[in-house]
Amino acid sequence: MKKILIIGGNSGIGEALATSLMANGDEVHLALRSVDELSPQLIGNVASVQSFQAEEECALDLPDSLDGVVYCPGTINLKPFHRFTLSEMKKDMDVNVFGAVGVIQKALPSLKKSGRASVVLFSSVAAQTGLAMHGSISLSKGAVEGLTVALAAELAPAKIRVNAVAPSLTDTPLAEFIVGSDTRKAAASDRHPLKCIGTAKGAAKLVEYLLSDDSAFITGQVMKVDGGLSSLR
Repeated sequence: MKKILIIGGNSGIGEALATSLMANGDEVHLALRSVDELSPQLIGNVASVQSFQAEEECALDLPDSLDGVVYCPGTINLKPFHRFTLSEMKKDMDVNVFGAVGVIQKALPSLKKSGRASVVLFSSVAAQTGLAMHGSISLSKGAVEGLTVALAAELAPAKIRVNAVAPSLTDTPLAEFIVGSDTRKAAASDRHPLKCIGTAKGAAKLVEYLLSDDSAFITGQVMKVDGGLSSLR
């Protein structure tokens, strides 16, 4: 049994991950924007639930030892670059980058006690693939990828692995405004070589693998779950 902290585990990939981990007998701790948002199927099953705001100083109450941390919060803020305000881009950095920084710093003592810990962050296909209207998310997720490899190097002696998952468009509540109708979903699917978009369960399974001992020799990697969008033409 592993002890796993999931930040933002109430919907989408985070919820799918929490559900799967608990089914395997792992001890799951959740941190949410509001504890009132806890999904019905998770109530009474997770080990602990507490509130978390990415923009504030991290004040989480953590177990003495942690085997894994997954930071799920993200933003999809799409528009022409000239229309972005600096405050909007800073907000995206707060949620995508500095929230993760605060959590990892807070969790380090607990992760070091594990002896086999794994940290999983979320990037985006837009970090390495030039996509119009993605200036802000590319900026913040590029920072996540830089943080991933830097921490992987620094924390390797402590036996803490750090990896990132970089999805393309995934059918989650966060992407509802993009895939909320059959027409939009079909158009989004058609942009991918596999002619489909990602699922929360599929991405969660990759995260679950990165948390497991089966991936004990993997660190400093950005693993793409993007239907071939970043590499196939």
